[in-house]
Amino acid sequence: MKLHSLKIQPSYILLLLMIGLSSCVSNKKIAYFQFDKIDQENVSNVYKTVFKADDLLQITVASDDLEAVKPFNLPAVAFSAATNSTVGQIQQLSYLIDSNGEIDFPVFGKLKIGGLTREETIALIIGKIAPDYVKNPTINIRISNFKITVQGDVRAPGTFNIPNERVTILDAIGLAGDLNISGRRDNVLVIREEGNFKKEYRVNLLSKKTYTSPVFYLQQNDIVYVEHNYAKIQSASSNTNTSLFISIAGTLIAIITLIIRN
Repeated sequence: MKLHSLKIQPSYILLLLMIGLSSCVSNKKIAYFQFDKIDQENVSNVYKTVFKADDLLQITVASDDLEAVKPFNLPAVAFSAATNSTVGQIQQLSYLIDSNGEIDFPVFGKLKIGGLTREETIALIIGKIAPDYVKNPTINIRISNFKITVQGDVRAPGTFNIPNERVTILDAIGLAGDLNISGRRDNVLVIREEGNFKKEYRVNLLSKKTYTSPVFYLQQNDIVYVEHNYAKIQSASSNTNTSLFISIAGTLIAIITLIIRN
């Protein structure tokens, strides 16, 4: 069969071009954890909560001697500014860590706990109250405003409150409804407050090395940002380039048609 005997409609050629341009997404750019091996020696299920400025802490001091621990526990109330009375569900008051990393703790006043882990803070408080004030105290500390933010090319971006303080980057992505197809999985950005600075980390979700990343376990106020891939960025400007694309496509169709007819 001679080439000139083939009759191909220009509309078919345009359709094939559009399909070819729109079907360039590879599974290698979408599937998580397809590269590398899991380095079990560096994988850890241990995560540490580090207290920071603006954290709201619920600190409870317990002991067999209930009278002895009373001065070290904030009252549990639900306060209404409108009626100046206790109403609603009873809740324990919280300690706010100020910009200097300090809380105002009963009896002892200012305690600097910003930058300390939960274990270090518990040891600090026990060292203050035991054994002179309370024998064999038990300290429980919980962050009541633990939250993370997920933004960018995900299905449901937003800020999420975490009740148990344990959240991985995968949990965060799940809370945001997973990445869109157009979201870059190989360069996810995590922004973290460390001291008075913001530090950036990059995570490649295509690699199993994600499990050993220092931001696999997120901390309070972490921000996860998913970038758009190249195709999504290009499509954002497609409206302004539509006429150019049609012109180029028309030219290609004309050239191919001439070649076929000749």
